Amino acid sequence: MKEKKSIAAEHLYKLNSVVDPQVDSSGKGCLYVVTSICKKNDTYISNIYYKSLEEESEEMQWTFGKDRNHSPRWSPDGKKIVFVSNRTGKKQLFILNREGGEARQLTNIPNGATNPVWSPDGSKIAFQTRLCKEESINCKEANIDHTYKTVPLEVTNMKYKSDQSGLWDGKYQHIGMIDISTGELMEITTGENDYLLESWSPDGKYIAISADTHKDKDLSFCSDVFLYEVETSIWKKITSGSGDFGKVTWSANGKKIGLIGHEREYENATYSKLWVYDVELEWLQCLTPDWDANVGDDAIGDFQQGVVTPGMLWGEDNESFVFLGSDHGNTIVYFGHETGAIYPSLIDNQHVYGLSTGGSLKWAVVAISTPKLPGDLFLLNLETGEVKQLTDVNKQFVKEHEFANVEAIQFQSNDGWELHGWLMKPIGFKAGETYPLTLEIHGGPHAMYANTYFHEFQALAANGFAVLYINPRGSFGYGQHFVDAVRGDYGNKDYEDIMDAVDYILANFDFIDETRLGVTGGSYGGFMTNWIIGHTNRFKAAVTQRSISNWISFYGVSDIGYYFSDWQLKADLTDMETLWKHSPLAYVEKIETPLLILHGENDLRCPIEQAEQLFIALKKQKKTTKFIRFPESNHELSRSGKPSLRIERLNYINNWFKEYLMKN
Repeated sequence: MKEKKSIAAEHLYKLNSVVDPQVDSSGKGCLYVVTSICKKNDTYISNIYYKSLEEESEEMQWTFGKDRNHSPRWSPDGKKIVFVSNRTGKKQLFILNREGGEARQLTNIPNGATNPVWSPDGSKIAFQTRLCKEESINCKEANIDHTYKTVPLEVTNMKYKSDQSGLWDGKYQHIGMIDISTGELMEITTGENDYLLESWSPDGKYIAISADTHKDKDLSFCSDVFLYEVETSIWKKITSGSGDFGKVTWSANGKKIGLIGHEREYENATYSKLWVYDVELEWLQCLTPDWDANVGDDAIGDFQQGVVTPGMLWGEDNESFVFLGSDHGNTIVYFGHETGAIYPSLIDNQHVYGLSTGGSLKWAVVAISTPKLPGDLFLLNLETGEVKQLTDVNKQFVKEHEFANVEAIQFQSNDGWELHGWLMKPIGFKAGETYPLTLEIHGGPHAMYANTYFHEFQALAANGFAVLYINPRGSFGYGQHFVDAVRGDYGNKDYEDIMDAVDYILANFDFIDETRLGVTGGSYGGFMTNWIIGHTNRFKAAVTQRSISNWISFYGVSDIGYYFSDWQLKADLTDMETLWKHSPLAYVEKIETPLLILHGENDLRCPIEQAEQLFIALKKQKKTTKFIRFPESNHELSRSGKPSLRIERLNYINNWFKEYLMKN
């Protein structure tokens, strides 16, 4: 038998990501998006594929080229699809007939068009675009002045920058509509506010829209759901004005609306719940007030591109639905009923990151990943739980390469809390030998390591490292009390949880060399990496990524800085003592561990000045450190950044640990 190859950072170029399954209303076929990397152009390529659910057949590729073609959505009659493509430069909507032929460009809007939603009769499509307050959706591209001008940025609001989109350019998120036959455009929203298109009612009467319409946006963090009546342009708010709601779906008869959201009881640490709005009675009800699990997909990874998480997907009886929930390192397909009954339809040690039913609760197409499966689509029988694989987008790669084995671990913290995580053995593991260990810490902190593929972990294991990753308190997946426990306590019990995990591994796995321990993490995981090496010298090497080192300077500099500190540390600039006490920079003189610092130049979530301060403070004290600045990179470098830089990042991490941990 031919020996399998180890996984390397560069294998990102060979792997495909499959996401966003969309089953048609007949249940006979499914569209999905496959994304790969063009090494020559250092860009991502996405194309749309079709797979029959009725018969054994090969997948059919419906779009081609080296552009990003994504977000396919079936017309109500299943004869056409609309999708988003950047093939003309900006993202625009295109129409493609199911029977084949060339795609027809539907929009040519100066700022692009995304998020298409069909009208129930198939005559119109609503969409998302961005407009300045003086712009109209009917502006022609030819009339736009593209002359480059350097102008000052006038800032009057606190929310003037975003890690995702950079400095605010004066444009708001708005919703438009286009008549497919005539091309006539209509503005649904206008003004100085952002609106998010949700869904269209089955009778065509309403469009559901979410927005924060509070006057003081700087201090408002809500999202309400509105029903926009198409004929009259009348708006009706159906949520309370104090929570965060979205993912709006309609029952087949249009009498009920499903929502996912919460009332911000624990700020951004609050579990999302299921809600149902009765359209006739005008009554909103929470279906899961006492269900101690989070609705949605909270798994964190570094591989999938363009994941779409659905809301409640209703069945034919207008009372039942399916949805995704996160629990103990898995994402699970749950069946629910408006009476409040909930039970799992698909539960296993896996990450379900996509779900589509086409309107029937007999079958569903799910996207699944595991530590040894980068991701594929499966047909799920919702009645029996049986699954059948539909795609095999990395067949040859999986056949030729060896994936590291992963073992789940369960243990108690020193104060009696149940903790959960995983230990990945190095490739080529041999009993009786000892190996270095790398400890990985996730960001958030409100996220969840899961039974999913992680390219970084596999690359480390391929280089001879065991990899430990756990969900300390603050993580999703283990109850509301657990996720809230980190707020106001950064660097205390969360730190102890992580160190308890290291102690547990050393006590129970004799192949780990306690003299060769490494630690790394990004964002909150970077903060914790900095904190750990300032409080213990147990680690022989560390890599901190897009980290926080100084909560005082973080305040107001990060795009979330002026409120995140209040929510998470429960302190602001009126309490600098607390901010400094929780800052790793305050303990920099105690750091002896060789530290590699990785940071993106354009990171507005954890600005690069956080890394600069730490680097200079360490160098001034003659400590061993190196600082790598990644150009054109924001906070998402490791997940959706420029492919070549993602690979450079992985190699820097591996090489640093090889330099300091591979020497006995």
